[in-house]
Amino acid sequence: MNRRYFLEGSTAIVGTVVLSRNLFSIFYGGDSKTMTTSKSQFAITKPEEEWRSILTPEQFRVLRKHGTEPAFSSSLDKQYEEGTFVCAGCGQALFTSDTKFNSGTGWPSFFQPIEGAIATTVDRSFFMTRIEVHCSNCGGHLGHVFDDGPAPTGKRYCMNGVAMNFVPA
Repeated sequence: MNRRYFLEGSTAIVGTVVLSRNLFSIFYGGDSKTMTTSKSQFAITKPEEEWRSILTPEQFRVLRKHGTEPAFSSSLDKQYEEGTFVCAGCGQALFTSDTKFNSGTGWPSFFQPIEGAIATTVDRSFFMTRIEVHCSNCGGHLGHVFDDGPAPTGKRYCMNGVAMNFVPA
């Protein structure tokens, strides 16, 4: 076997392994049944059929199937009234309006969640590693957190608006 064929074959094998590890996440947004979060159990658990009956199709896709809404599609992106942003799945308070900021990304962004309101997991979809944010009460997918936010935390919790509801103060 010459060196060229060996290198081509090795590249093909490694590429197949890497791609196969990420295919489900790439096309379907992950498998919530194998999700390992920073919290081992959630207070609210429901069968998929029940989640489908209480959520809109878009809320179900985002909260339960780890989807992402289109940028600039949520009215919550520009919601700056005083109040609280709560999980659309279970109603748990997640963020207060005084931690919201305009990130310019097209998704509602916050620099700090309410203490104990979120759980996290490592998301390796789309050939990158990110920290995925979930409601600590029901496990619903909310978005991701990044290290490019404002002071005092330096965090940007980039949330899907469809995953939350706003409750005015």
